[in-house]
Amino acid sequence: MAVAVLQAALESGNLQRGGRVVEYTGGSTGTAIAFVASILGFRFTAVSSDAFSPSKIQAMRAFGAEVILEKSVDGKITAELFQRMRVRALALANEPGSYYFDQFGSKDVPRGYEAIGLEIAQTFDGKINAICAAVGTAGSLMGTVAGLAKAGQFPDVYVLEPKQSALLTTGASGAHLIEGIALGFIPPSLDLSKVKECRAIDQTLAFDMCRRMAREEGILAGGSTGINVVGALQIAQEIGSGGTVITLACDSGFKYLGGRIYG
Repeated sequence: MAVAVLQAALESGNLQRGGRVVEYTGGSTGTAIAFVASILGFRFTAVSSDAFSPSKIQAMRAFGAEVILEKSVDGKITAELFQRMRVRALALANEPGSYYFDQFGSKDVPRGYEAIGLEIAQTFDGKINAICAAVGTAGSLMGTVAGLAKAGQFPDVYVLEPKQSALLTTGASGAHLIEGIALGFIPPSLDLSKVKECRAIDQTLAFDMCRRMAREEGILAGGSTGINVVGALQIAQEIGSGGTVITLACDSGFKYLGGRIYG
C-alpha cells in the first residue's frame, strides 16, 4: 500500500526525492510509510499518539521518521484524538516541500491491496463464501475485495468493529482499545453498497482470541487480527460445513508485547 501511494506521487511529480511525506497514524501504516520512504529517499513525519503501542512508535523512528505525539486521555482511542492528529498532520502537510500521504482519501491505498485478493483467489480452487475484516481506512478490505472480483470471486462482505465503538452498527462511536480500527468516522474508502453486514464484537473477545491463537496455532498477532478471527469463526458457524471464509491477519503481535494484550 505504501509503495503504491508513494510511487504514484513520485511519478505524478507531486512528490520529489528528498521531499517530506506527512501522515497521521496509529503506527502500522506509519511503519510501512517510514520503511518505504527510507528506500525511496523521502523524509517522513508521522503524527501519532501515546495511545498506541510504543513498539510502533519506535519502529517508525528506527526507519528515520520524525514522530510527533498527541496526548490521549487514559490511553484510549477516540474520535476526538484522531481529529487532533489529523489537524496537526494537515498543518504540517501545508508547509513547503511537504506531501500529505492521505491514507483515508487516496485512491492508491485500496489499489495497493488488490494483489492480496488475487493471491487469495489463486490459493482456493472453490468458491469463497465470505470475507470479513475490521476497518481503519478500509483500504485493505476493499482492495482485497476488488482483487477477488478481478479473479471472478464475489464473496459476501462483512465489516467488523469493536462493540465499544460501534459506529457502523449503532451510529455511536466510543472509546476503545483495539489499535488501527474504529476511528470514529466512516472511512471514505468503505463502499457500504458492497457490504452484506456490519457486525460489532466485544474487544475482550478479540484480545482473548489473540492469546488463544498464540498458544494454539503459533500465530502472534494484534487486536485487529483478533477481532477478525472472532468474526470469521462466527460467520463460518453460520454458513456451516463446506463453506470458505476469508479474513486478514493484519500485523505482528511483537508490536504489542508488554501491552494490554500480551502484558
